[in-house]
Amino acid sequence: MTIPSSDIAFTPTIKAIQVTRGSRDAYAKIEARGGFRTGITDDLATFLAGVDTAYLATANASGQPYAQHRGGPKGFLRVIDGSTIGFADYIGNRQYISTGNLAENAKAFLFLMDYANCRRIKIWGRARVSDDAAMISRLMPEGYRAKPEQAILFEVAAWDMNSPQHIPQKVDAADVQAALDRLNARIADLEADNARLRQRLERNPT
Repeated sequence: MTIPSSDIAFTPTIKAIQVTRGSRDAYAKIEARGGFRTGITDDLATFLAGVDTAYLATANASGQPYAQHRGGPKGFLRVIDGSTIGFADYIGNRQYISTGNLAENAKAFLFLMDYANCRRIKIWGRARVSDDAAMISRLMPEGYRAKPEQAILFEVAAWDMNSPQHIPQKVDAADVQAALDRLNARIADLEADNARLRQRLERNPT
């Protein structure tokens, strides 16, 4: 029997809880279709191109979990191939917890939020650190003022997009500024038109 990809998250214990809480039938239908999505689709690639922040979760050999924020310009998460996501890992506080965890346990998880559109994507897989200079250069966002130390290569095993409920809608400051710039430009045009009409009426009163 083929094991559904969603079993990466749904252990027997979790399935038993789903039975108790009444949600097992719904997830059983997903399993019947094969489970969560696996390879990187066009939809996921498009989502990644608009991401400027992510959370990478790892665990050490004893199972102690850790989540680390990773960020950069939109699109800093790059599609390497049909199953691999990569990003440049910049020099930070130099604790190296994620790096050490991955040296002991390759299992990893990416949690991505799109607050503007109330979407979230969960990605399970395995990750590794790369010191390859060519790969680091390939993944480094052009013009971004940060010093890359290594690259993280994340092999996707399964991914899922969650329900939008309970996600607060938040808009990126740059998007707000762009909207305000367009609005201010429109206001300036209307004010200029109004001034021209006033001048015309003053020259030709009725």
